[in-house]
Amino acid sequence: MADYAHPEVLVSTDWAADHLDDSDDVRFVEANEDVLLYKTGHLPGAVNVDWVQDLQDDTVRDFIGPDEFAALCSRLGIAPDTKVVFYGDKNNWWACYAFWVFKLYGHADCAVMDGGRKKWENEGRAFTTDVPDYPETDYPVPSGADGSIRAFRQDVETHQKNGGPMVDVRSPEEFKGEITHIPGLPEESSMRPGHIPGARNVPWASAANDEDGTFKPREELAEIYEQTEGLDPTEDTIAYCRIGERSSHTWFVLTYLLGFDNVKNYDGSWTEWGNLVAAPIETGEAGS
Repeated sequence: MADYAHPEVLVSTDWAADHLDDSDDVRFVEANEDVLLYKTGHLPGAVNVDWVQDLQDDTVRDFIGPDEFAALCSRLGIAPDTKVVFYGDKNNWWACYAFWVFKLYGHADCAVMDGGRKKWENEGRAFTTDVPDYPETDYPVPSGADGSIRAFRQDVETHQKNGGPMVDVRSPEEFKGEITHIPGLPEESSMRPGHIPGARNVPWASAANDEDGTFKPREELAEIYEQTEGLDPTEDTIAYCRIGERSSHTWFVLTYLLGFDNVKNYDGSWTEWGNLVAAPIETGEAGS
């Protein structure tokens, strides 16, 4: 992992296995697309973060506020100096979203277990259904969210008009406007199909190895995003998908594995953009 721009944000399954009993300093957090998966078995000592119940506001379409974030961390036994290691299903896509939310609120020591549940299971490592009960902490309420890693609609509008680089990480079918959401997932869709004009289509899973869910080596990632797509690590870049979860995975790759200077996740994503009145939309291949 040493060839990545920030290798400290990744831990191996070997490292995780060696630190399962390190609960005073390390908290393993499982975050899955399948919110019922944790109950069927998880890493010993791991806590669960449900992206619907724990990370989303009940009323406003937004992530939880500072008070709720502090309460969540306190309930999970996480202190400001705890190393929080995220992992999950689907090549860690929701694990990366949870990582992004924790970074929004300034938690310093966050990491992702490379390969997530898939690699852990492939290696025949232990799962348990026991739910840990850690002493509550008194996590301080953050002053607010870090706007440097999040794009709002107005930011995207300005960025698009200025010809700034954008990465649409959805499937080619979604990008081209053939479908409005992933088959088999909840219908969090939009009135119009297509993509934001000027965006490049790099499906989020392009960054992961199919066999074990680990991230591809840095040189392969650079080939995908820099050589093939022409993204410049020094330019401001915006990633988006349908509701912001898949794009958090690409945000993680560009920011921490390739070392891009300024990447923002547009978590409003296509569900917001595709419902805007008079918003510019393209269908078909990029630039068509």
